[in-house]
Amino acid sequence: MKTFLHKASERGHVNHGWLNAFHSFNFASWYNPDRTNFGVLRVLNDDTVAKGMGFGKHPHDNMEIITIVQKGSLKHQDSIGNTSVIVPGEVQVMSAGTGITHSEQNSSQKDELKLFQIWVFPNIQMVTPRYGQKSYSIEGRQNIWQTIICPIDQQEGNAIGIYQNAWFSQTDLDQQKKINYTSKKLNNGAYVFVIDGEIKIGDQLLTNRDAMGITNYNEFDIVALVPSKILVIDIPMYMHK
Repeated sequence: MKTFLHKASERGHVNHGWLNAFHSFNFASWYNPDRTNFGVLRVLNDDTVAKGMGFGKHPHDNMEIITIVQKGSLKHQDSIGNTSVIVPGEVQVMSAGTGITHSEQNSSQKDELKLFQIWVFPNIQMVTPRYGQKSYSIEGRQNIWQTIICPIDQQEGNAIGIYQNAWFSQTDLDQQKKINYTSKKLNNGAYVFVIDGEIKIGDQLLTNRDAMGITNYNEFDIVALVPSKILVIDIPMYMHK
């Protein structure tokens, strides 16, 4: 098993006033030659958006875009006719494909919005743009893995499909709870992101917003030293061209 520790303090950071953003991988003006991607995982942005503010209409193509709201509510509008509000417990997916334009806005005039936006390179180019949104219960991830994203041709439970051999799983672990993670696909890597808490993987300690990339493994254990929320992105490791 090979591991790569990505400390929260080493992420890129920009604060535009209305947007306070941390970047796990190169994004916009922040560049680190060692943080271009993890396999086909291209972006993991940890954003806080001020009340009533947001991203105006902008285009995407040939990217799988996953949004997970942590606090507040996100208003989404796009060029294929979707208008929705995403709240904590819900996950949104856009397959940008041949091209889609959308806007994202903090729908509250009183409270800030916190979200993760994650980009994954697809394994099929120029698909018809598509949109998905589902809600996931807290009980469904308490000390067990709850799969929220899976390959579109390998539908798994209530997970939303994307055009990539990738799985996103989350869990909320009680203090001192140990959970095993087993690789979903041969030669995939796992990107373990600590949303909140303090965990150990082997002898490595990870705290809030730390991450670890893991390759060349079949399985590994995670131990929660305090109550912890964890996201694992199981992702092909080939380089996108």
